[in-house]
Amino acid sequence: MKLIIASNNAHKVSEIKAILGCFYDEILSLREAGIDMDVVEDANTFEGNALKKAREVFAVADADAVLSDDSGLMVDALGGAPGVYSARYAGEGHNDADNNRKLMEDMKNVPDELRSCRFASAVALARRGRETLCVIGYAEGRLLHEARGENGFGYDP
Repeated sequence: MKLIIASNNAHKVSEIKAILGCFYDEILSLREAGIDMDVVEDANTFEGNALKKAREVFAVADADAVLSDDSGLMVDALGGAPGVYSARYAGEGHNDADNNRKLMEDMKNVPDELRSCRFASAVALARRGRETLCVIGYAEGRLLHEARGENGFGYDP
């Protein structure tokens, strides 16, 4: 069976391949599958964006299934922001470091007891001849006052 991951994010693709490698004969990123498309993430929920990506890529893919996701950080003191805008929190064309700097700046005067947050991840799986599945999970936490660590990507630090 062939699975296409609806992403070209090398970190994300690597993590998904490590997790699902034993379930599929072949797992490919969009680039590896020869699919050159960028699905516009314009839904107002993580689930909506994940479903849209899975369905649009599946429509053009030569695969048994397409896996997509949308994820981001939701900070209570910011009314749930960055939320579905996590990847472009600092604006279009900015990177993870810029997004993290903006987040730290926006939260600089927020006390520890108000720094609750959660990371949300919605994953959708479009399959040939079957209903598209979508699930969402959350990892609750507290936002630090400064970035830490050397590994990871996105808001991991």
